[in-house]
Amino acid sequence: MSSNDKARAMDADTAARIMIRPYVTERTFEMVESEAKICFIVSRTATKHEIADAIKTLYGKTARDVNTARTIYGKKAFVQFENAEVARDLATDIGML
Repeated sequence: MSSNDKARAMDADTAARIMIRPYVTERTFEMVESEAKICFIVSRTATKHEIADAIKTLYGKTARDVNTARTIYGKKAFVQFENAEVARDLATDIGML
């Protein structure tokens, strides 16, 4: 199955299970403007490709890059977008700003 097939195969329920919630701190709030990134708490088993597909399915935005880190708060995904405007619009839509 190619990555394009995986993107088409993801439904909203699967995407919602992957993306648990936005993670908002002073640092992650500043990342929206300075690095065009939004941080999310995601499912512990989610891969970077699944996270990117879930962003596309749930929010209609294309992730440029996804980095993950396991922390005491759960698995964090730092999702980078094309520019700060796209990140700012999404952050506003999900209630971060």
